[in-house]
Amino acid sequence: MTFKPLAVAACAAVALSSGSVAFAQQRPATPPAAAPAAAAVTHGPAVGGVCVLSVEGAVGGSTVGKYIDTRMQQIVGQVNAELNGERTAIENEGKTLDTQKATLDRTTLEQRASALQVRVNALQRKAQLRDREVQATEQKAISRVGNEMEPVIRQVYQQRGCSLLVNRQAVVIANPAMDITPAVVAGLNAKITQFAFDRERLDQAAAAAPAARPAAATPPATTRR
Repeated sequence: MTFKPLAVAACAAVALSSGSVAFAQQRPATPPAAAPAAAAVTHGPAVGGVCVLSVEGAVGGSTVGKYIDTRMQQIVGQVNAELNGERTAIENEGKTLDTQKATLDRTTLEQRASALQVRVNALQRKAQLRDREVQATEQKAISRVGNEMEPVIRQVYQQRGCSLLVNRQAVVIANPAMDITPAVVAGLNAKITQFAFDRERLDQAAAAAPAARPAAATPPATTRR
């Protein structure tokens, strides 16, 4: 009976699970090929009262948005270091067990292999938890920026005399004079550039939540005779 393939395969599954976070957050090592230059467009006159805004562009182009991107890469690196350290220890234990299987009795071999599988399963659960924590961390940080940016958008909207604000992602082409995204970025940069945040701890949040207590049973009414 060979236990090594099982342990190594399970560890590889953990690597894929944790690695998906890093790939989602980090920039590719090789930049994509440059797109062909778009043909010049001659715009008609700007439509009075109609403004265009790219919320994603405002967040990504702002100083605080770039700070969040850098901080998230740091957090992902910490998570990967934690998971990879445990994964390496499990893989080494699996290799050691594989080299000793010829000298171990069947009972001992099965017990050690079972204990190793428990560690693998625990690491898989931790990797899934860390993945959810990273996602929750990014969502919370972006939500903070959204709250900071909302009054800036309203201010720019009024300053530009807008009567209608259109999402840039819903527009194919628009006259740049109608785009208030740069003004929103400037206003956001003047308001906030960074804020401290760490990885969300979902396991601690779950442990801190008070357990729901069952409702006390109402004693049946008694009738005096």
